[in-house]
Amino acid sequence: MPFEYIDVETAVQRDGLRMVVVGGVPSPWSEAAKGILHIKGIEWAAVRLAYDSETLKQWTGELSAPVLMVGQERPRRGWADILLLAERLVPSPSLLPDDPAERALAFGLAHELCGESGLGWSRRLQLIHAGLQNSGGFPDRVAKYLGKKYGYSRETGAAAAERVKALLGMLSARLKAQREAGSPYYIGHTVTAVDVYSASVVGLFRPLPHDLCPMDASVRTAFETQDPETDAALDPILLEHRDLMYARHLALPISL
Repeated sequence: MPFEYIDVETAVQRDGLRMVVVGGVPSPWSEAAKGILHIKGIEWAAVRLAYDSETLKQWTGELSAPVLMVGQERPRRGWADILLLAERLVPSPSLLPDDPAERALAFGLAHELCGESGLGWSRRLQLIHAGLQNSGGFPDRVAKYLGKKYGYSRETGAAAAERVKALLGMLSARLKAQREAGSPYYIGHTVTAVDVYSASVVGLFRPLPHDLCPMDASVRTAFETQDPETDAALDPILLEHRDLMYARHLALPISL
């Protein structure tokens, strides 16, 4: 669904759905939230995250993104709260399986993609570490800022690469097993939120081309940071799945 950007003062006065997003950067968490709303056909208005906005901080409670606001309800931040609110607002199409065991699997895989120490988190640490070691990754200023947010230390940064490889291996094995079962999706034979999260997080390794995902050149350079071990773990099936998701379910070009 198309969305418009509005200023925070206008957003505070509205009763509809508003979401604070990172502007100009394809943050996996913001892009996944956009994707969920798009699949469900939910109309919403966007507010760019501004770290110097006291009004935004008072409205949402803290300066972070994504944050989903509906009416005067409490802010929803974090992938699980945003997903569950979207499921409540528009139950169909559901992005969670009906079967309790498959639903539990969906939440487990989603955490390993979007949660603390998950793939997105660990890739961020990997790029912070590379930037501070002058071997690609985020520029020094950005790396130092994100390092505080993600609890970076030289030890956690060095360990992030192993965590990234392990998660990439697990996810690619899951997709291969599903392909053998006749499905291109992570769970069952229909799209779930896990597929949306995977498509978004993979952009931290291989972003879509500029005509489909325009972004600042320095951000693209950081996301494209490569090393032999991570490259070997990034199985082509993960990129094929990402491309299928954008071809079938998600909006292109990406609006930042």
